[in-house]
Amino acid sequence: MHPSRKQLKSPEYLNRPVVYNLLQKDKMEQKNPIKKVNIICAKGAIEDVYATLVMGNGAVMEGIETNIFFTFFGLDAIIKKRMDKLHTGVVGNPALRLPGGLRMPTLLGVIPGMEAFTSWMMKKQMAQLDIPPVSEFLDLITAGGGKIYACKLAMDMFKFKEDDLSEHVSGILTVGEFYEHAGGEGSQIIFT
Repeated sequence: MHPSRKQLKSPEYLNRPVVYNLLQKDKMEQKNPIKKVNIICAKGAIEDVYATLVMGNGAVMEGIETNIFFTFFGLDAIIKKRMDKLHTGVVGNPALRLPGGLRMPTLLGVIPGMEAFTSWMMKKQMAQLDIPPVSEFLDLITAGGGKIYACKLAMDMFKFKEDDLSEHVSGILTVGEFYEHAGGEGSQIIFT
């Protein structure tokens, strides 16, 4: 049986070791708030890019300084011709589900058009939830003060030029330069 609201607020309940430790942890977290997040996106599938964008936008909305660094295949999210045409991987994705919740057999992923269909379905579901396309998400993040960076090594490796990048990109950085931006007290690096 779960405790009532009245019991949850009682001194006897609040002084239990487990509850007391959780309350103390909350107080500690308030003393050491996150001041800056630095998110690295290295994959270009819809679900990977959107994880980065949702976390980045959430940080901006909370007033946290936000830097997002796109590298390797994650660059697709900031390449003008590719950013709103991302796909999801259907082969080797054991968490992928069919409508109704059944697990999608990997073998179905090799059927021609399955990746395009799955990507279309995901984009349709995101649109129904009013989740913006990548370009609009980048608008929201940069309008809120977030910074978007491209990885120099990946740009050179894939032979991209600065003109290929979205206007949202603040610069092309080496890894060392990204770490300089990522420094400081209360700073976190998140790899999506």
